[in-house]
Amino acid sequence: MILKLSFLVFLLNVNLFAISVLVSKVAINFEEKLDSSKVVARNVNEINKSCTPLTLSQLQNIEYTTTHYINRNTIICIKDVKKYENESVIFNFGGVKIEKKGKVIYENNDFIRIKNIDGTIEQIYKDGRTK
Repeated sequence: MILKLSFLVFLLNVNLFAISVLVSKVAINFEEKLDSSKVVARNVNEINKSCTPLTLSQLQNIEYTTTHYINRNTIICIKDVKKYENESVIFNFGGVKIEKKGKVIYENNDFIRIKNIDGTIEQIYKDGRTK
């Protein structure tokens, strides 16, 4: 009887010691924008010592992108994400303005080299041509 009662008390206290974490529902690509539709909140008993779990309130207040590929059903830690920064380059060709996503690598009087989000490098001349 005492054994059954102690087992029942143990089962009731399991959720008391649980840690609320965000777990990915789908696989999330490298530098993909993270939103609440791709994660689900779960309670787990223990997590890795080096992992500080990302909370749902943090995800709703700040936009994040992933720092690496995240598999499905993986706990999302703070080190797995970074704050979203809009990295875009605006070209002004007189009356036409073009905005491209990426970072400027090199610029001189003739052309601009841009590293696109997918990792390719593109060279755009200042007179508007690409080659």
